[in-house]
Amino acid sequence: MFRLVIALLACLAVMASDSVVAAPPNIVFFLADDLGQRDLVCYGSRFYETPHLDRLAREGAKFTDAYAACPVCSPTRASIMSGQWPQRLGITDYIGAPLKPEDWERNTKLLPAPYTDRLALDTPTLAKSLKTAGYATFFAGKWHLGPAGWWPEQQGFDFNFGGIDRGGPYGGNKYFSPYGNPRLIDGPPGEHLPDRLATETAKFIEAHKERPFFAYFSFYDVHTPLMARADLRKKYEEKRQQLGLVAQWGREHQRDVRLVQEHAVYAAMVEAMDRAVGKVLAKLDELKLTENTLVIFTSDNGGLSTSEGWPTSNVPLRGGKGWMYEGGIREPLLVRWPAVVKPGRVIDTPVSSPDFFPTLLDVTASKPQPGQILDGVSLLPLLRGESLVERPLFWHYPHYGNQGGAPGAAIRRGNWKLIEWFEDSHVELFNLAADLSEETDLVERQPQRVAKLMDELHAWQKEVGAKFPILNPNYDATQLSYRGM
Repeated sequence: MFRLVIALLACLAVMASDSVVAAPPNIVFFLADDLGQRDLVCYGSRFYETPHLDRLAREGAKFTDAYAACPVCSPTRASIMSGQWPQRLGITDYIGAPLKPEDWERNTKLLPAPYTDRLALDTPTLAKSLKTAGYATFFAGKWHLGPAGWWPEQQGFDFNFGGIDRGGPYGGNKYFSPYGNPRLIDGPPGEHLPDRLATETAKFIEAHKERPFFAYFSFYDVHTPLMARADLRKKYEEKRQQLGLVAQWGREHQRDVRLVQEHAVYAAMVEAMDRAVGKVLAKLDELKLTENTLVIFTSDNGGLSTSEGWPTSNVPLRGGKGWMYEGGIREPLLVRWPAVVKPGRVIDTPVSSPDFFPTLLDVTASKPQPGQILDGVSLLPLLRGESLVERPLFWHYPHYGNQGGAPGAAIRRGNWKLIEWFEDSHVELFNLAADLSEETDLVERQPQRVAKLMDELHAWQKEVGAKFPILNPNYDATQLSYRGM
């Protein structure tokens, strides 16, 4: 009799678990802007404070080898929305850069390739697909995927708080109200933008708690302008002094690169972002929605370390935003879904931003539209503790970033990463398992591997219709080039 009772209880537990998983999960997607992988305590930061994101890492899965599809923002954001490589969409640079080679006025060896400055309205987007599946859809924060008429409300979102064409909070008082944003009503003077957007996200969750919802909180933080609450700035100025931290610098080609995290304003911006995440997580807890809500947190490119204030360090990763090195493309990725994901998991499988779309289709039992191209793969097997078949990841950036990087492309397969620079066809090869900082170029020692990876990269470029820079007929080698400025 006792055994029968135990068996019955076990069966009921399995049934209850299955019913939780079978119910459509709510989805909260946090996307940070310009946040480096090493900017979170759970990824090794000793200066910044991120208790709420560290909680996500403890309660869910932490990916060690997650990547943005591009070292700058708009292409990565487009890849998340579409599930496609940015090159297939034509959005290969941050929107606002010169569109065509003839628009280029800087003294560089190459003229950057043309790119598309908006996400086409007929693109199947995450929001459109989830809306079709019965989800209420919400957007807050930075959009940067096209002008008016191509904003979130035209791409499947029921609500849009702050999503416009701008790449940063450049209106009004920027990170403080009044915001001067046509999609965000001003709050009281001095109201802080990340907290306001967290409040709007929490309100949406409460208003739609009885049905599946998709809340996409796309931070403006920690993008420039470097601005912070006075109290948080003071906190980190004092902490910097207490720890005896001072700025240290290295060189990345012609650029200085920050080697130590000690920028008080940036630290304050990171904490404000973390607090905003915490406000949304608290609302899930309050409404008892945590168990079957899939929470994703990631960033759109690496931390800014070689220009525009030099606010952070990505060490031990090399370079930063705008570069093909790991500091420019390797991201934090935290995923919590208590109904499915065991707490404290660490996943070292390489993944990239086009993977989010097929993952969310999978977890909601949705299908792609007929003929829809998805370049990513579902990460649900990884979240369940299973594995994925090894595959290559690709990058193609035919532009000059504002941060000193030059046009190039890259492929990662297994532990091997190859970078091809377009200015002079120079190639670099690194074994990331042994050389995470990409200090030892193995091109001369691995000619067969180089040839194989080059063939694979070039085949992919052809398949996605990648565009390339061309020689600049006005380049003056006797003058300082833009890359060296």
